[in-house]
Amino acid sequence: MKKLLFSLFLVLQVVVGYAQGVQEIKGKVVDAKSLTPINAVLARVEATNISTLTDNGGIFILRDVKAGNYSVLISYVGYNTKKFPVTIDEDVVDLGTIYLEEDLTSSQMGVITLTENDLGDDDSGSESSSSLLQATKDPFQQAAAFNWGSAFYRMRGLDNEYGKVLINGVVMNKIHDGRPQWGNWGGLNDATRNQEYSSGSTTSDQTFGGVLGTQAISTRASHIRQGAKAGFSLSNNNYSWRPYAIYSSGLNKDGWAYVVSASYRGANEGHWEGTNYDALSFFAAVEKKFNDNHSLNLSAIYAKNKRAKNSPVTDEQTDLKGYKYNSYWGDQAGDKRNSRYKDVAEPIFTLTHYWTINDKSKLTTTLGYQFGHIANSRFGYTDGMNPDPTYYRKMPSYYLNRIDAKYWSMTQDEFNALPDTDSFKIDTQNYLDQAKAVEEDFVNNGQVNWGNIYRSNQGGLSKIILYEDRQDENVFSFNTDFKSTLTDNITFETGLNYRRSTISYYKKLTDLLGGTGYRDIDTYQEADKQDSDMQNPNRLVDVDDKFGYNYKMYADVVDLFTQFKFDYNKFDFYLAQKIGYTRYQREGLYQNAIYAYDSYGKSGAIDFNNFGFKAGMTYHITGRHALDFNAAYYNQAPTIRNTFANARVNNLITKDLTNEDILSVDASYILRTPKFKARVTGYLSEIKNSTQINFYYADGVGIVDANGEYLTTSGGAFVSEILTGVNKRNLGIEFGAEYKISQTVKATAAAAIGQSFYTNNPKIRLNSDNVAKTFDYGTSYLENVKLGNGPQTALSLGLEYRDPAYWWVGANVNYMANAYTNVSALRRTDNFVIDPDTGNPFAGLNEDKLRDILRQEKLADFTLVNITAGKSWRLPNRNIIGAFASLNNVFNKKFKTGGFEQARNANYEREVMNTQSGTNTFANRYWYGYGRNFFVNVYYNF
Repeated sequence: MKKLLFSLFLVLQVVVGYAQGVQEIKGKVVDAKSLTPINAVLARVEATNISTLTDNGGIFILRDVKAGNYSVLISYVGYNTKKFPVTIDEDVVDLGTIYLEEDLTSSQMGVITLTENDLGDDDSGSESSSSLLQATKDPFQQAAAFNWGSAFYRMRGLDNEYGKVLINGVVMNKIHDGRPQWGNWGGLNDATRNQEYSSGSTTSDQTFGGVLGTQAISTRASHIRQGAKAGFSLSNNNYSWRPYAIYSSGLNKDGWAYVVSASYRGANEGHWEGTNYDALSFFAAVEKKFNDNHSLNLSAIYAKNKRAKNSPVTDEQTDLKGYKYNSYWGDQAGDKRNSRYKDVAEPIFTLTHYWTINDKSKLTTTLGYQFGHIANSRFGYTDGMNPDPTYYRKMPSYYLNRIDAKYWSMTQDEFNALPDTDSFKIDTQNYLDQAKAVEEDFVNNGQVNWGNIYRSNQGGLSKIILYEDRQDENVFSFNTDFKSTLTDNITFETGLNYRRSTISYYKKLTDLLGGTGYRDIDTYQEADKQDSDMQNPNRLVDVDDKFGYNYKMYADVVDLFTQFKFDYNKFDFYLAQKIGYTRYQREGLYQNAIYAYDSYGKSGAIDFNNFGFKAGMTYHITGRHALDFNAAYYNQAPTIRNTFANARVNNLITKDLTNEDILSVDASYILRTPKFKARVTGYLSEIKNSTQINFYYADGVGIVDANGEYLTTSGGAFVSEILTGVNKRNLGIEFGAEYKISQTVKATAAAAIGQSFYTNNPKIRLNSDNVAKTFDYGTSYLENVKLGNGPQTALSLGLEYRDPAYWWVGANVNYMANAYTNVSALRRTDNFVIDPDTGNPFAGLNEDKLRDILRQEKLADFTLVNITAGKSWRLPNRNIIGAFASLNNVFNKKFKTGGFEQARNANYEREVMNTQSGTNTFANRYWYGYGRNFFVNVYYNF
């Protein structure tokens, strides 16, 4: 804190003088079609700190502008920005009436972007960052958002946790995993359209931000475009139909403004088999302007989203059932019932006070409250009755890989020539017959058999149930931001953010599937270790009961930032700093039988202190050429998810846990001419000392019980894999350009060429649900392994025709390359090659075979073609009807967007055994992108 105050003191010393002129620039902004005034349009004098917003009548006045030559920018979300050269040589310059034209492309494509990326599966980490880019008009970022999002391209290879999303200054990134939950405001595009995007580590008025950028959404009622809008959308990707409407009153003469909006998105089946969709969203905001200095805004968002999931698939499964195969559903009484769904309902309330202290200073303070749940469903079962249709014993590869290895080197004639009494031939033929039988069953059925499940549960306690993994969170937030224009060229900003979160984690039984109850025990444990809660032994649970695990997490997060921005004719630069404090604590509500002394009650609290600095500069070589540079270094606390080694069953804190260190630098050349604009950027980000925790079942891990015996005959166990001290690097080049061939034709180009990879060999430990001990597996050899974060190369070319009669059509071609699967860290340890019985490398270990097994898979490159079109009509009463349509992946290209190695085979011997037929029983699993898909939207503005 002393260092921070000292640095602020030094910066303040440069703030000398306070110049104030008497000249002013004024004007009125109206919609070009309806001719109605537009409120909250930003009017800014370029290369200065002078800016203002239009009032309810569309009027703006830029005061205290010194004599000279300037450019005035007029911008508003959803409209094309206008730029006016101005010479100040008199007291008042009147720009008259300024007509802003709606950017139809931007406003409609925003609809697609948000709805697609609401759907990222938190469990898989498969979200892209395109929602974060919705507010920008940069050619490169537009391509990343609208053209590459369907391929799960990630900006600069970074996960969403490295960007910040704010609503009225309140941080929306989840304390659980650091990621924003896009579905919390999904379907409310028009109500959340007022937003500012700060790319990379550049400045935001409301937060220090992250290295991926900051998206600041405002739901201030008086700033939402006045009028009414109703529309209807059709699609064949995740949802099928979407009616929506919004009404904004504007600010009336009594100082009141209110907005209401609603939408519904639904599908009986989306793009993937068995994926129904049900999402209902409401928004309301009311603002009271007391006088020119004080205004109060209350907003509420409710977005309930329940959607069925689609499963990652192996090549074996897609060869037999096609790439749209989804193992999570099965037929029940003629309906496709999905066993895996995600249900999100977390209302958001914000109360914001806007205080304009004087012409130079303002203070904005927000109280926020969010509550609700995130639920992910799945099957629970006992006695080995796994209902998954892709369970490895139900796939032909399992039986083929059990055949003696010598069969695979024989010809069919050699095998047929063996005597029918030969035991090898008999055993082999039995396995071949079993493989054929399960293949036929999988091809003909291959889905969840709900009928068999109900029959197995009938007349007694359930052996198979459906339950939800629940997160019920209550978050209180306080945020205040102060901004002051110290001189014509210097602005000071500071902000304080506090969040207090209580999260309840538990299993909730949702369906007994025909049984009379369910015994809350783990039948895979020894008799005295089976209870999930020793205080309620042998408990019988019913629908809506909690069971399995039950605990709370408490979190306090405080962040304080300050920044100075300096704007001059040739140079703009900024300096920013932050300090922060994070505190976590777990409270176990069950006494787990395995961790009897480390599971119940409150854990010790763990604290993290954070700091950060960043700076940037823009040098305007001329009015058309500029150089830009940004650098940031900061650290941040690990998320709750990565703080506790196995939070479901114990209070143990991850060993070697520390802050994550983040360094980012980027440099850009920017060109802007009346016809051509372009930006080329080189970037580097280093993330060090991060922690990653994954959960899975693995064979051959060698975990033993207190008696030194293997837990299973295969040496397998369900484990939490803990990686600490993980270092990652992302570097590359971004290029975006836009050229106006004529007044009606525009060409665009974008390119991202990057590399994302691990830069060290982190420590790896395993924590098991079955043994009260952490097992140290030493080092995971990950250095130079690529990150599985989507395409690391992306190219785009586009052409657009925009007719003066308010219709347009565009097409783009996109090439995506250099995507890799996520690797298993456990397979890259010494344990993988060491025989647990001898402590030496496996006999017969083949170095070439080992390299082949551990070679990271590069996914196939692919090309996608997209077409978009739109048209709007102005009616005699000046109301507007508009239509927009898109056809994506025109040639129906089948492509993989990502995948991961299964960690089931945790040693070399088991991997070889499970791959000898040529088909791995536990092969890589993949996600596929959408085939040909369309989106159509019609709307009426009135």
